[in-house]
Amino acid sequence: MTRHYRFDAALLADGWARDVRISVGEDGSIAAITRADRDATSEHVPGIAVPGMPNAHSHAFQRAMAGDAESRHGAADSFWTWREAMYRVANRIEPDDLEAVASQLFVEMLKSGYTSVAEFHYLHRGRDGGDYGDDNPLWSAVDAAARATGIALTFLPTLYQHADFGAAPLAPDQARFSLSSDQFLRAVERRVAAERDAARSGRDPAPVRTGVAFHSLRAVSVETLRATVEALARIDATMPLHIHVAEQTREVDACVRLTGRRPVQLLLDTGLLDARWCLVHATHANATELRGVAAAHAAVCLAITTEANLGDGAFDAQRFLARGGRLCIGSDSQISVAPAEELRWLEYQQRLRRRQRAVLATDGEAHVGTRLWRDAAAHGARALGRESGALAAGRRADLLVLDPQHESLAGAPLEQTLDTLVFAGGAAAIRDVMVDGRWRVRDRHHPAQEAVRARYGAALRRLRGG
Repeated sequence: MTRHYRFDAALLADGWARDVRISVGEDGSIAAITRADRDATSEHVPGIAVPGMPNAHSHAFQRAMAGDAESRHGAADSFWTWREAMYRVANRIEPDDLEAVASQLFVEMLKSGYTSVAEFHYLHRGRDGGDYGDDNPLWSAVDAAARATGIALTFLPTLYQHADFGAAPLAPDQARFSLSSDQFLRAVERRVAAERDAARSGRDPAPVRTGVAFHSLRAVSVETLRATVEALARIDATMPLHIHVAEQTREVDACVRLTGRRPVQLLLDTGLLDARWCLVHATHANATELRGVAAAHAAVCLAITTEANLGDGAFDAQRFLARGGRLCIGSDSQISVAPAEELRWLEYQQRLRRRQRAVLATDGEAHVGTRLWRDAAAHGARALGRESGALAAGRRADLLVLDPQHESLAGAPLEQTLDTLVFAGGAAAIRDVMVDGRWRVRDRHHPAQEAVRARYGAALRRLRGG
């Protein structure tokens, strides 16, 4: 049964429009967008509809340590010392804990404006390093959390085989991350087959998409990367492919010492990069590498709050976008779970670099908030392998409804709505959230939030209790 919703205004593919009717099919896609009528078949949803934001990079388990690594332990605290704290959480968490933590995180994502998430998941084994076998409860925990909360999930099981360049063996703290290439490919193939069966039967109301991630060029050799990508193409030739790359200068320097090339250039030289790929961070890519990534039509995912928290450095977004590059955003370590904050600091980072304002506006779109939200939604959806990212017929009905009566939007002209959302605290105006045509948040309330919060609190007490 098609449902019809009448909005006071909406950001459509061709710009802002007033009095919009969006018709949503039973399959959760947008069937049609027309001028609103006032017949009884249309439910009036007062407010402004905008595309929901895909979260293109998430490590759900790290929500359990957000805020725990903010005290100084030495004169040289860095990403590498933070990583030790992350390993401690990774080696304590059990499947039930992970489901509780991920469920809390996904509720937070939905309420902040993320409607889908790419979960870059490298917890594969038991706490003792033992193999779970075919039915991996750590993978299932993330699936269960997504289904319980209603966020759209692209699950990215992550290949992680070495501790550093040169095939250095994994450290004891990394034992839970290990899978052989054969184990990995068999597990991915089983998931994809199960998803296809569920899609054919129509029994899955919240479909999960499987992609793949490679942790980094430190963790996977170029030879293994190439062989795995070729094998994955036989399973699903459209599968999203993600990788961390060039996040830290120490990583770049080590790659140069071993291979004579910087990591992004090494990736480009494989000839594998295309529109299926999403490069996470790419913080220290140079101008030549940025041009090559843009030409390959690969996306770059920035997680500015995490990159700032870890002291990674600043990505040259203006240069990349000027080359036609495609940017999306993610919450990564969960130090912040707010797309508006990621986009605000994406622009502010460029203002600080160049001592200018409105750096990422364009001749075609003078409103920075509109440009950043629209583009990150579109490119994020593609990075997740998801037909969303815009309000248009045929796309998934993933949308947010902003309350124009909220004080943050009071008096704002329609065309400034996303400027306010991104730069002036307007995220508080997010009132309703729809994913796959189903309301997941109404009047700022998620139906599972109280039960999820209680379970999350119990999990954190166990994880932090020694």
